[in-house]
Amino acid sequence: MALRQVLQFPDKRLRRKSKPITEIGDDVRTLATDMLDVMYDEPGIGLAAPQLGEAIRLIVVDTEWTEEDAERDPLVAVNPEIVERDGKLVWTEGCLSVPDYTADVERAERVTLRYTDLEGEEHTEEAEGLRAVCFQHEIDHLDGVLFIDRISRLKRNLYVQKRKKALKREAEEAEAS
Repeated sequence: MALRQVLQFPDKRLRRKSKPITEIGDDVRTLATDMLDVMYDEPGIGLAAPQLGEAIRLIVVDTEWTEEDAERDPLVAVNPEIVERDGKLVWTEGCLSVPDYTADVERAERVTLRYTDLEGEEHTEEAEGLRAVCFQHEIDHLDGVLFIDRISRLKRNLYVQKRKKALKREAEEAEAS
């Protein structure tokens, strides 16, 4: 089966607020598998359901996986929420939905995440550093927020202009061929 496409800015579906998952059925499990396949293929360390066009509260994360042959240890989180934040750090972030751009973003240094797994079991995890940043980044997606919304207006506007030019150039090249 072909991999699903990651939506890219400025797709309006990335701005929708996701709905809580009320029942964990085969559709949610299949989506989670699709999300993991896409995340590892891209490659990335996290992905949220809205990035595949699904406005539900589901994320996948694997911050330990850094190279193709490395062992995978994915976390699938249904209805994740950050229940505690502590400290501050600045991390250079990128995003599969915001192509060709990275920027420094201020985040909480430590977070406590509460979520349900695919078997319906509730979990709480304390995370810091990269894992805490990844949880915050992916949960932002569930609320229709992109990391570029957390940078200065000037930097965001420069990226938006660059992205519009790139999309226009891609459209012109597609017409020419």
